[in-house]
Amino acid sequence: MKTTKFKKLGITIVNQRLSILFAIIVMILSISSCTNPFAPKLADSSKSFPIISDQKTPDGVFQNFRYSYIFKDTLVYGKLLSDNFTFVYRNYDLGMDNSWGRDEDMLTTNGLFQASQNLDLIWNEIVIAAYTSDSLTADISRGFTLTITFSPTDIIRVQGRVNLRLARNDLKDIWKILIWRDESDY
Repeated sequence: MKTTKFKKLGITIVNQRLSILFAIIVMILSISSCTNPFAPKLADSSKSFPIISDQKTPDGVFQNFRYSYIFKDTLVYGKLLSDNFTFVYRNYDLGMDNSWGRDEDMLTTNGLFQASQNLDLIWNEIVIAAYTSDSLTADISRGFTLTITFSPTDIIRVQGRVNLRLARNDLKDIWKILIWRDESDY
């Protein structure tokens, strides 16, 4: 009789442990499947376009440019620039053009990303687009609006135009910015 009593007790303990384990698994599954309406998903995977482009088209360059500014992402920004990139801007006080290369531009852009609380870049109308699908260079002039928030009381809005020369080595390569001529008057 004693062995039967212990067997029943052992089976009861095993059944209780399995019941507790099953209850824990059900709770974990039900909690992980809940959707909190106050914490929606960061990205909707059902959208038909990616956030970051593969830069196989000039439009993809503009898409990645905007992304890099909004998310202050220097890695994405750096992939936009050709190794022999040149930034050109007009110094209206001196009445002359100034320029710098890729390294200086990366430092300047990183400084902007670090100094600002928020950046919002909106690409406006395309004024000129000179390229074809089999081109290795593309010249694009386009308007933009850039809002730089340094603090809630220090917000700068810049409207201007950029003239970009994009280049690629062959038709399978991605487009990169070779020359950026800024025509903003800020």
